[in-house]
Amino acid sequence: MQITVETQVKAPLNKVWQAYTTPSDITQWNAASDDWHTVKASVDLKEGGEFCSRMEAKDGSFGFDFKGVYTSIKPEALIEYTFDNRQAQVSFDEQGDYVDVKIAFDSEDSLSVDQQEEGWQAILDNFKRYVEAA
Repeated sequence: MQITVETQVKAPLNKVWQAYTTPSDITQWNAASDDWHTVKASVDLKEGGEFCSRMEAKDGSFGFDFKGVYTSIKPEALIEYTFDNRQAQVSFDEQGDYVDVKIAFDSEDSLSVDQQEEGWQAILDNFKRYVEAA
């Protein structure tokens, strides 16, 4: 099953793209709640390139690497990647004074669809706040 989350970011497309694909920016917005953070990120933004975001609970109790391989890159338009034998697609669609950012991803079995949708939407909401405040 595919899950889709979406937001509209009031910023120029190049700024939205850069914030989504730059490791130093990713560490500022990539968390689903205030008690989590991304402590480091790497991005090799090309087809076949790898990415990794180290996400950890701020109290140090748990952490994991969210990593995968890019399968398609269309600058300032589309990022497709695989992770944990699943696929995801991130699209960037400029609409006047905002950019529609949409993520569609394959669900997993260990969490409910609602939990997955809420978590990914929370991260995307953090992304929107970060870009608009910068």
